[in-house]
Amino acid sequence: MAITVIKGGLETTVQDYPGRKGAFGMGFPPSGPIDHWSFRLANVLVGNAPGAAALECAFIGPTLCFEQDAVIALTGADMRATLDGDPVPLWQSIDVIAGQTLALASAVTGARTYIAFAGGIDVPLFLDSRATFVIGACGGLDGAALKEGQSIPLDSVSNAAPGRRLKEGARPPPLSGGAWEIEVVAGPNDDWIDEAGRRRFLESDWKLSPKSNRVGFRLEGPEWTFTEKATNKAPENGEHPSNVIDHGYPIGAINLCGQTPIILMVDTLTLGGFINPYTVPTCAWWKLGQSRPNETYRFRQVSVVEAQAERRRIAALCTADSLAPGGSP
Repeated sequence: MAITVIKGGLETTVQDYPGRKGAFGMGFPPSGPIDHWSFRLANVLVGNAPGAAALECAFIGPTLCFEQDAVIALTGADMRATLDGDPVPLWQSIDVIAGQTLALASAVTGARTYIAFAGGIDVPLFLDSRATFVIGACGGLDGAALKEGQSIPLDSVSNAAPGRRLKEGARPPPLSGGAWEIEVVAGPNDDWIDEAGRRRFLESDWKLSPKSNRVGFRLEGPEWTFTEKATNKAPENGEHPSNVIDHGYPIGAINLCGQTPIILMVDTLTLGGFINPYTVPTCAWWKLGQSRPNETYRFRQVSVVEAQAERRRIAALCTADSLAPGGSP
């Protein structure tokens, strides 16, 4: 039960959800999919558990040759996928026959496509997860993005069914066309930014830099201004107002490196000596995962309670209850 990689794409990795939990203290971030809403729905469509190992394809997708029959589903970005030259629909499960070739091109909308296979990808567990952590060279398939000539092993399955679709409203909303509203919660270091700086952050457009990856999304925008706490502090905190004694970083934090904000993503570092004035909650990560370099973010502050409620709402959609009866939308 395997699939041969003809082309690996720009960065195609094996991921699972929620990734590698409980190992951050040892230096291993969770990894996993950035847009975990689309990822989980791809698995639901093929009959897997929502977190089963599948592929995340960034910007330019792979070309895969199937050595056996399979049922697959593609979600997320539109990479103009074809199966032996015929267009492949997004957001539904389809049959693939042994010998057929699935080819993904560059994304015309969004940034990341997810490919789930009935049964899931059967690579070894590393710290209880199959998620690829490329910088650490661990997890996934040989700890790296897919390469030409590799074989992707699949687990066997008996309940695969093509033709599954989603109910109206179960999938993420249509992509924004380049301008995104991203939710944030204040903290953990919002009291290091003065009122004018906080207002400027929330009222300004921030451009996503091409110098971004699964470790961090670098933003370009106006300068920050700081409170007395940041400018009049003990020397061990560092010279710049954004410097602070090393402390743990929450994933999703907007880490302020000097004047450059970087959203710490799923492959991020565990700690450091910069402040984090705001944090993007997990309920908004799907927007980060589908945004493209040079697109803009406008941040909207929400409470932790609101963010948790939205996370629960999305999780409830990522189940078999979101499948349309009889396979039709």
